[in-house]
Amino acid sequence: MQPRRPQRPALWLSLWLLLNLALPAAAVAPWDREHTNVPTRPPAEGLPRGILQRAANAAMHFFNFRAASPSALRVLAAVQEGRARVDPQEGCEVNLVFSTERYNLEEEGEERLGKCFAKVLFKNQKPKPAINVSCMGLTEKMKTQERDYLLYKQVKQLKTPLDVVRIPDSHGRIDPQLRPIWDLAFLGSSYVMWEKTTQFLHYYLVQLSSVKHLKTNDDGIDFDFTVLLHEFSTQEIIPCRILLFWYPGKPLKVQYHCQELQSPEEASGTDEASAMAPTELSNS
Repeated sequence: MQPRRPQRPALWLSLWLLLNLALPAAAVAPWDREHTNVPTRPPAEGLPRGILQRAANAAMHFFNFRAASPSALRVLAAVQEGRARVDPQEGCEVNLVFSTERYNLEEEGEERLGKCFAKVLFKNQKPKPAINVSCMGLTEKMKTQERDYLLYKQVKQLKTPLDVVRIPDSHGRIDPQLRPIWDLAFLGSSYVMWEKTTQFLHYYLVQLSSVKHLKTNDDGIDFDFTVLLHEFSTQEIIPCRILLFWYPGKPLKVQYHCQELQSPEEASGTDEASAMAPTELSNS
């Protein structure tokens, strides 16, 4: 007698069950690889790619603005870990840990890397995310204060009016004598870039195209900058005029206007920035 063949309906049922289990897993695999511990509900509110990187950049811009120190500027090195969730009422909340590098390394052997912990809330695709960030491995406060004061004196001694066409130049070089001007532009731009960041757009300073040293009766440094910001995702170059007031150890004050085609709700206009203003944002 020949052995009985397995029944086809049972075989097809098994294959159907396996396919239905495998397909949903394959559909969410790219999501899980990019965003760790990200809930998949609600499906219609999916997180954009690169949300962790955008959140870390926004936190870094905010940190630089609140530090208000050209000598303490830091840039993002790498996102180490993070998780994000979407709340239909509040927006997209991101918690992350990332490493940083000193923007300018003054001394050989000086600690270059730092570590930051941040909570970033993108409020339903609106600009100016709410940020709470704290960092470790920073240069001693006394050193940054000394360097800020030396930079302050160097800028005060520059000739007026400044004959500056663009920084960096067409070859990507920055004249060492103009480095303090660039660092101040980077500091002021940090406020603008933080304010304009959304969960889909982020910015980076690419060039300082003009600068005017404003003479005032106070002891601070007043500059009228025009900078070019690279808007990632759209790849557009956005010109922004920035009015900056800086004095070592004091909160940074910034006013700005960017030339772009945006809705009035998205364009921040000429708001004045003070490190003491936003009560929901802190830097410990």
